[in-house]
Amino acid sequence: MTHDPNHVRPVVHGLTLGVLMLDTRFTRFPGEIGNAATWSVPLQFKIVRGATPARVIEDGGRGLLDPFVDAAQELIDMGVRGITTSCGFLALFQRELSARLSVPVATSSLLQVPMVERMLPAGKRVGILTINRTALTGAHLAAVGVDGATPIAGMPEDSLFRRVFTDRASPSEADFAVLQREMVAAARALAASHPEVGAIVFECTNMPPFAAAVREATGLPVFDVVGMLRWFIDAIRLQSGLQPAPQSGLQAE
Repeated sequence: MTHDPNHVRPVVHGLTLGVLMLDTRFTRFPGEIGNAATWSVPLQFKIVRGATPARVIEDGGRGLLDPFVDAAQELIDMGVRGITTSCGFLALFQRELSARLSVPVATSSLLQVPMVERMLPAGKRVGILTINRTALTGAHLAAVGVDGATPIAGMPEDSLFRRVFTDRASPSEADFAVLQREMVAAARALAASHPEVGAIVFECTNMPPFAAAVREATGLPVFDVVGMLRWFIDAIRLQSGLQPAPQSGLQAE
């Protein structure tokens, strides 16, 4: 039998998506990317050591591209057929990771913004809700084809949401009801300050558990990373000859 050096036999068969995780300690609720109960198929997770929220969000991921590439390659060698990440700010690495890896890559929920924008009625725009408005720059948007004039709102700096999900609060402080109220308030403020917003895209991968409350409060469609990854998973399952994943009862709205 002739050995094909370009064909690497995976260590584990039947895998779908590999998730590159930030190096965090905060609580991850059911319905978000880093809680296994969110998914109806098993995903492979890999922590990128040293990739803290501060380095990825506030420092632009400086010095972290190669560690993310190395971690992704480990997951690919394991057998995953696609790569994603646990932080929307890694949109900044979308082009570089796609260029250096051999499987499809979806770094950020922000990849959905151009598509959703084209779905909306005339005169309506997508609004982005992010964990940190100041840190989300034009470079992040440009990396995934998002119009720099897109309306954006961020969680307040002193909010529990921002403190919990950047590891500046203890895990025991993660009060779901408070976090949800903060999310609803931020989404309402975005919609009120930009009446042209016809749909909301969550940048942050910790936001999907609160999507239903935001949708109810604003009356707007809400798009997040979990919804995006469900169709990504189905696509790569079909590519590998597996059946589409059954939908779990923990879907984000």
